[in-house]
Amino acid sequence: MADLPQTPLLDTVRTPEDLRKLKPAQLRQLADELRQETVSAVGTTGGHLGSGLGVVELTVAIHYIFNTPGDRLIWDVGHQCYPHKILTGRRDRIRTLRQGGGLSGFTKRSESEYDPFGAAHSSTSISAALGFATANKLADTPGKAIAVIGDGAMSAGMAYEAMNNAEAAGNRLVVILNDNDMSIAPPVGGLSAYLARLISSSEYLGLRSLASRITRKFSRRVHKGLGKAEEYTRGMVTGGTLFEELGFYYVGPIDGHNLDHLIPVLENVRDSEQGPILVHVVTTKGKGYAPAEKAADKYHGVQKFDVITGAQAKAPPGPPSYTSVFAKALIAEAERDDTICAITAAMPGGTGVDKFEQKFPDRAFDVGIAEQHAVTFAAGLAAQGMRPFCAIYSTFLQRAYDQVVHDVAIQNLPVRFAIDRAGLVGADGATHAGSFDVTYLATLPNFVVMAAADEAELVHMTHTAAMHDSGPIALRYPRGSGTGVELPETPQRLEIGKGRIVREGKKVAILSLGTRLGEALKAADTLDAKGLSTTVADLRFAKPLDEALIRKLLTTHEVAVTVEEGAVGGLGAHVLTMASDEGLTDAGLRIRTMRLPDLFQDQDKPDKQYDEAGLNADNIVETVLKALRHNDAGVVEEGARA
Repeated sequence: MADLPQTPLLDTVRTPEDLRKLKPAQLRQLADELRQETVSAVGTTGGHLGSGLGVVELTVAIHYIFNTPGDRLIWDVGHQCYPHKILTGRRDRIRTLRQGGGLSGFTKRSESEYDPFGAAHSSTSISAALGFATANKLADTPGKAIAVIGDGAMSAGMAYEAMNNAEAAGNRLVVILNDNDMSIAPPVGGLSAYLARLISSSEYLGLRSLASRITRKFSRRVHKGLGKAEEYTRGMVTGGTLFEELGFYYVGPIDGHNLDHLIPVLENVRDSEQGPILVHVVTTKGKGYAPAEKAADKYHGVQKFDVITGAQAKAPPGPPSYTSVFAKALIAEAERDDTICAITAAMPGGTGVDKFEQKFPDRAFDVGIAEQHAVTFAAGLAAQGMRPFCAIYSTFLQRAYDQVVHDVAIQNLPVRFAIDRAGLVGADGATHAGSFDVTYLATLPNFVVMAAADEAELVHMTHTAAMHDSGPIALRYPRGSGTGVELPETPQRLEIGKGRIVREGKKVAILSLGTRLGEALKAADTLDAKGLSTTVADLRFAKPLDEALIRKLLTTHEVAVTVEEGAVGGLGAHVLTMASDEGLTDAGLRIRTMRLPDLFQDQDKPDKQYDEAGLNADNIVETVLKALRHNDAGVVEEGARA
């Protein structure tokens, strides 16, 4: 670990109350030290870097001006909150970020009173802040709600839905638009800072209020027209007409790294009777750390890195990631079929669509943080004869469930869903875990749901999806590297709803779905060594089930165990339903289902998460032995089936 930075002023600040004791002239030094501490901490743990560095001054200014935690500060997404955590009593734990038992990489209500609302998905902040502000208004209690939303999050419709209803909150709601990579701002400098201070000042707002009262003496139409004229004139000078139309008083743009500009504007906003207010702040991702400024995309989320050089720790060479295997397979399909296109929702790098775009720029679409639109857009493409692949993380696809049901499944449109990050995801924790997709997709009529056991199966499933034109189809695969199996030169089209026997046995049947297959095979080795001949099946499909194969396994083995990396309601539930419907359980067959536990698991290393979930080889063996009622010596207890 590199030497810790020297931070004499930051060392005196444990909470925002300490921060507010400083003189304004000291805030520049504090911000510089806070930036150094953030770089040092993330260099130790890895995590999100560029976004946090971009809001250092803004974080200092908000906590300096507003009375947090009484005033509720809500960060959208939350990946820019590391400086906030350092200033709010968590500096002593900041080098446990994203580690097992450590600080979350996002805001989290259970972690601190300064995190009033948890967030790791985007575009929720304004809605939540509106709730806080309205609750205070209804209860006639003091306190504002401040939402800090990045411009990327402004691409989601939910942000505008919230702003459209925000007027009722009045001056208790402040929205800060952190504009850090969009070209929506005019040049920022002394003039714009002056204008921002002017139009947020009590003098200007007082004159505006007086003018409004006077014009009310005229007809309603004249009053409204004069108000619009003032709004549009101000909008032409400063920008922000869109936000004014949504009921906000717009202030900005201002330089988000200039504390001399930020402090007086936020003071005016804090004391204003006008509202709700939107403050447009322009920042730079990675600000103050040269490697992050030069390559904002590479330093958005980082591994551990050398603070001096910026060089990130490289993973040891190994098998390709599932994401890269999917991208390569999809490109191969697109080379054979010019109707194939790829859609992602602001995650081109995370889903491999960026590689597809390099080859087929006209057939790749990044729609921004708008999963609902992505799914219905894909449905429209499919209805017009294209073969769209909608590549979205499992946890993010949840946000488009109504569109999956209404626009795709009911109409039986052949949209292909490539579901990345299926299963547990390690350091990103519960908010990003892909725990529910089998449950929420396999319950839908017309759907085909596949899960790849390894990267070779992923290639076959990508090809199968490309060739499937009779309805929606999904393939799920995990985060991280594959198993190292050889990739096929020519992909196979899998028969829909047909699994495969990987290992033959007679007494125990393990029915696996997805990448727990390797653990199922390890468990079979242990069971065989105990004299329990074990069959392992890779079912491949959660829907439709391979009923013939399942029926055979259930009727020829004493114990059947289903294993999946998803929540209750998935494969195990479907197998149990089939067995119940056909009366297979009446003969005394022991069926056990193994799945993710009924809880939201915190971040940790993936192997530890799967240990906690009880989905490793030893857990499978234990489940089988309990089902057979074995004692510790491995001998079948009296009364158990021979």
